Amino acid sequence: MPDITFITNGGKVISVPEDSNLLRMSLREKGGIPFKCGGGLCGTCKCLVEEGLENTDAVKKKEEKLLTKEEIEQGYRLACQTFLKGDVKVSWEESTKGGNAGAGQVKPKAEA
Repeated sequence: MPDITFITNGGKVISVPEDSNLLRMSLREKGGIPFKCGGGLCGTCKCLVEEGLENTDAVKKKEEKLLTKEEIEQGYRLACQTFLKGDVKVSWEESTKGGNAGAGQVKPKAEA
C-alpha cells in the first residue's frame, strides 16, 4: 500500500490503497490539504509533490487550465485530480489565520 506523507501537516503519514485519490485520502484521514470544490475547478487543493511524482497518474486537462506549465514541471498537482500508484510526499501553501480555506486559491491562467 502506498504511503502519503503530508509534509505541511507535521509530516503525518498514512497508508492508502493503490489508485487512491490524493484529496479523498487527505479528507478521510485528516491530511490537511485545503479544498473547496473537489472537482478541479477552483485550484484550492494545489499542492507540491515533493517526492514520488513518478508515483502519480498523468496530469489532467483541468490541471493544465489552472496550473502553469512551469508549476506542472516543478511537481505541482491538484489533489482532487491526482491518483497514486506509490509513495508520495506532498506540501501546500497554508492559508493565513482567520482567512478562509480558499485563501491560497489558484487563479486560472487567463486571469493571472
